[in-house]
Amino acid sequence: MVFDDREHLIQEEKKKIRRLRVLVDLTTNVLYQDAALTREEAQQLVWGAEKAILKMFPDKQQTFDIVLRPRFERILRERWG
Repeated sequence: MVFDDREHLIQEEKKKIRRLRVLVDLTTNVLYQDAALTREEAQQLVWGAEKAILKMFPDKQQTFDIVLRPRFERILRERWG
């Protein structure tokens, strides 16, 4: 029984990580490829991604700020200066 619970938790964590990857990849692709996207819309997209990520991983604000925020900010600078 304990093994089943542990396995279930591991599978749920893997599912959340897959969702995180999809969300980050999708956000990155939209930021790079949507020619009609304004800077304001792009910033809203990043904010929405951050909100969704922190909903999945509430205790990971610092990790987001260190790992993902710079990535998104770099894309915004590359596209809009």
